[in-house]
Amino acid sequence: MSGSLLEQFIEAFRVLPGVGQKTAQRMAYHLLERDRAGGKRLAETLAQALERIGHCAMCRDFTESEICATCASASRDRQQLCVVESPVDRLAIEQATGYRGLYFVLQGRLSPLDGIGPRELGLDLLSARLAQGGVEELIIATNPTVEGEATAHYLAQLARQHGVRPSRPTHGVPLGGELEYVDRGTLAHAFGSRSEMA
Repeated sequence: MSGSLLEQFIEAFRVLPGVGQKTAQRMAYHLLERDRAGGKRLAETLAQALERIGHCAMCRDFTESEICATCASASRDRQQLCVVESPVDRLAIEQATGYRGLYFVLQGRLSPLDGIGPRELGLDLLSARLAQGGVEELIIATNPTVEGEATAHYLAQLARQHGVRPSRPTHGVPLGGELEYVDRGTLAHAFGSRSEMA
């Protein structure tokens, strides 16, 4: 990487989504001028997180353990499995609804043009999990975008192959919207009034 250390420091912030040159400059200068101790804490925590946080062997969510706390919990309903695109979507559902089942986190959505197919989303792992039995309903909570809908249809076919009923949250989530940005009341209603997929 070329440039002075200050230029490299500013540029490093630009890896974050939505952070352009001006915002990166403000962040870098803030840490240098006002909060060097906070910057050191941030650097240490960032290094530890990138080193120690991986994926749950069952649901693919982020965790420091082999199995995350949700999958390990004996109080969760193992007959329901909710598929989401990202950990942020899982968190939104967990906070906005009374859902007590388990999750499967795709870490993306089908997008052949970007080279993201079933393998990249861990659908072999999901298929093996459904084949074990015990799951009665696969709640497909992918975002209502073009790729999200294509992913949902693929998942519904996968569920039916294993004799599992696929369902989808219905009312209130706008087409093209992202679950992460839907308000809690709307998300709770959509999740509570899901319908079986055709």
